Amino acid sequence: MRVLLFLFSLVFCIPLVAQETVPLVLGEQRTIDSKFLNETRIINIYLPEEYQENDTAHYPIIYILDGGMEEDFIHLVGLVRFNTQPWIARFPRSIVVGIENTKRRRDFTFEVASLDFLKEMDIPQEQFIEYGGSENYISFLEHELRPSIDSMYRTSGENTLIGESLGGLLATEILLEHTELFSHYIISSPSLWWGNESLLETAQYRALNSVSVYIGACQKKEEPRMYKDAKKLAKILQKKSASSSRIYFDYMPKELHSIVLHQAVYNAFKLFYPHVILE
Repeated sequence: MRVLLFLFSLVFCIPLVAQETVPLVLGEQRTIDSKFLNETRIINIYLPEEYQENDTAHYPIIYILDGGMEEDFIHLVGLVRFNTQPWIARFPRSIVVGIENTKRRRDFTFEVASLDFLKEMDIPQEQFIEYGGSENYISFLEHELRPSIDSMYRTSGENTLIGESLGGLLATEILLEHTELFSHYIISSPSLWWGNESLLETAQYRALNSVSVYIGACQKKEEPRMYKDAKKLAKILQKKSASSSRIYFDYMPKELHSIVLHQAVYNAFKLFYPHVILE
């Protein structure tokens, strides 16, 4: 009899649970028609929980270069939401803007005279049929995306850029050539090998002012050249930058290139916004 009552209760409970199902909403998605890229780009946006259109609060913006729903948007939004909860409050509640990729290798690389350096990396040239579009992509960021975000949302003027691998290459180029676009740079395992490491030479002639830069490197046994380049970039910037800038190098020996970004961003937030530990 008890078994029958239990089965009877299951039959009538299941529909009730199904009726209460509601979608989980993480953010919103917009599109922007870019004349610089000559295409329409999808932009994913996370807004803080208390964000209201008629409120007076203004928010920092965190831009993710690999910001697609199938890329890094969801898990990095989780880090931002976690770190900005009231019981943690590591840094202010922030808006996150993720940029969906279309042709990543085209957009994140700068022009080079030859692709011969790819042989040294054992990378088939066929992987870079299209390349050298970073100038157009940076123009898209500066003249289209950022003004659009600033016009649609209440932004504070404080902007963070997150890039990993080829995205880290682009973030480094922006840091060196267009420093003022962002106040915080999170650069994880950058592909500085592109163009025979020419960005390392560029860094020798740049003195950064009032900017925070995190450079993370994964296990050097897996990526020895990327580790060496990342460490060299950090040393150059630490030597050349003004005292108003903060340059961090973070070696993560237990992280592989494919999974390092999540840990790198978490570590960067801790360095940029340290908590006071009471002893």
